[in-house]
Amino acid sequence: MITFNVPLHINKEIDYIKEAVEENNKISGDGPFTKKCHKWMEDKFNCSKALLTTSGTHALELAALLIDIQKGDEVIMPSYTFTSTANAFVLRGAIIKFIDIEPETMNMDADLIEQAITNKTKAIVPVHYAGVSCDMNKINSIADEYDLYVIEDAAQGVMSKYNDEYLGTLGDLGCYSFHETKNYSSGEGGALIINNEKFKERAEIIREKGTNRSQFFRGQVDKYTWQDHGSSYLPSEINAAYLYAQLEKAEEINNNRVSSWNLYYKLLKPLEEKNMISLPYIPDNCEHNAHMFYIKTESLEERTKLISYLKENDIQSVFHYIPLHSTKAGKKFSEFVGEDKFTTSESEKLVRLPMYYGLKDRDIEYIAEKIIEFYDGVN
Repeated sequence: MITFNVPLHINKEIDYIKEAVEENNKISGDGPFTKKCHKWMEDKFNCSKALLTTSGTHALELAALLIDIQKGDEVIMPSYTFTSTANAFVLRGAIIKFIDIEPETMNMDADLIEQAITNKTKAIVPVHYAGVSCDMNKINSIADEYDLYVIEDAAQGVMSKYNDEYLGTLGDLGCYSFHETKNYSSGEGGALIINNEKFKERAEIIREKGTNRSQFFRGQVDKYTWQDHGSSYLPSEINAAYLYAQLEKAEEINNNRVSSWNLYYKLLKPLEEKNMISLPYIPDNCEHNAHMFYIKTESLEERTKLISYLKENDIQSVFHYIPLHSTKAGKKFSEFVGEDKFTTSESEKLVRLPMYYGLKDRDIEYIAEKIIEFYDGVN
């Protein structure tokens, strides 16, 4: 069976974990490996501050706390996303305003944002689907005009770029995920990228249970005390050690995934040229990270048959999100603004193919062969 995902493991993860345990004698949060991860991201992405979190979900929750989401505030985002994108703000009492997506990229349609803005709107949350950027120039322009915060859900976008700037660094705050299904992994984990200087100090405090403990350890205060509301968003040093080994090899990992993505695209392009499937679209000003490779079928029925056919041939493929506005919680906590022209219909066509570091070319060739075989049988 060619599985959909194989968790990333390079070579030094176990050595670094051993170093954290046996040499550093530090396995709780914010030790040497956490600091190395922070510095790597700040240097690489040229951001004001990076803070590891226990998950991408917690990075989003921390962002919601930082922008002071209150009950009744409204937050605009796409419905085609993971529950965490909405939950982070719902937990603070916000009402989610969903807008439709662009069918080409599966990202929020920036042209529809203004119709969803009211005097209660607090933030826009673009989700960079498959590591392909939303139209951040337009989104930031609207945010500036209406004095709104921009929180990037860049869970899938580590190492991707928009106009030669890294995703996660384009809004007030950016949120990464290092879950085992992502390009870089600590098992569970994430990071908050701080681009708005006014959030730097408070982010540390909220992340450290509402205390100024980080300032204390830097010698900036003589004791640390309870300063603000907060929680424990620190991952352990074991998670950070595992992640740092991969960050050191970030370019190698990225190049390997992009090579696999390009091979899929090349082999399946003839099917798109025959109008049998649709392939991912990458805008000219975007540089993607090959987080996933997906195709879109003609219909939900065809997708179901294709997934079954691939499974019969020992290939694990999956569909993705059920649009949040159509779910039980979505109907309770959100409103879809405008027409659902593409969100549901396009989500029902999308099939994600196996994609991970080290995926063999021969396996990609076999997968493409079976997809072509399936469509030969359809016609």
